[in-house]
Amino acid sequence: MPFVNIRIVKQVIEHDPKGIKEQVQTAVTNTLSEAAGIPKENVWVVFEEVEDVDWFAGGERVKELRVKP
Repeated sequence: MPFVNIRIVKQVIEHDPKGIKEQVQTAVTNTLSEAAGIPKENVWVVFEEVEDVDWFAGGERVKELRVKP
């Protein structure tokens, strides 16, 4: 059974008011199910929210990158 762990910056979609997580998990589940020929119930998707001070890109904190022009 596929297990998909999606890591996101916590503040990007905190509390998920637009249902973005639901949309993403549906797309991931449907795609894996179809590609692997397995039932959707066998696809597990987890969102792991990481604080922006704990996430780095190119050696810089995401928190600091977000305030750059």
